[in-house]
Amino acid sequence: MKLLNITASNTKIAKSQKSADIPTRIASLSLYPDPIICAGSKAAGCMDGCLKSAGRGRFDNVANARRAKTQYWHDDKDGFLEQLEIELSNFQRLCKKTGVKGVVRLNTISDIAFERYGIPQSFPDLYFYDYTKRVDRIGKTPKNYDLIFSYSARPQYAKQVAKMPIDNPMAVVFRDDLPATFMGKPVIDGDLSDLVNVKAAGKIVGLRAKGKAKKDASGFVVDCLPVLEVA
Repeated sequence: MKLLNITASNTKIAKSQKSADIPTRIASLSLYPDPIICAGSKAAGCMDGCLKSAGRGRFDNVANARRAKTQYWHDDKDGFLEQLEIELSNFQRLCKKTGVKGVVRLNTISDIAFERYGIPQSFPDLYFYDYTKRVDRIGKTPKNYDLIFSYSARPQYAKQVAKMPIDNPMAVVFRDDLPATFMGKPVIDGDLSDLVNVKAAGKIVGLRAKGKAKKDASGFVVDCLPVLEVA
């Protein structure tokens, strides 16, 4: 089974790739989330409203393929990582051959600390980014791997939020439209480009609730009525 998608068939990946200021190609890895590969999901309350069933994930064949990859990770982690390195090497060569910047998102719908397995460190010519609910990962990734912290208002998650470095971008899912500010910080439209979001130091990356998240009542999705002001 192939692990990486290098065709930008994911809508957000496609938007991000198109928004880049230089020719860029993004490879992504989509697993099927569970409490093990999404260790912060229980406290954050985000599993029920997860994007696993949004977009292409609503199709059985896509969901089943993601489940198979997740099972591969659980059953044979060494084999998984070896195959991932092979596919990343191929992707890196493709980017070099075609003269584009290679970007990788390994946690499209998961939260695995790939830096602990030396993956981004093995590919310094590729740029990696992800969202995470594990604040302990922030500041501990190699220089070619940046993280956006993901917020939840649940009391069980408060300690994670309190530990987040003030200058790190923080993603917040809003039920309706986006406010101009949140927690005293300016809000940007995070649905436009992850490559912009990951560099939005000190700002709130506002994301609109999608799919099942629109009916979330856990505290993960924030109710905020004021509309984002456009400059």
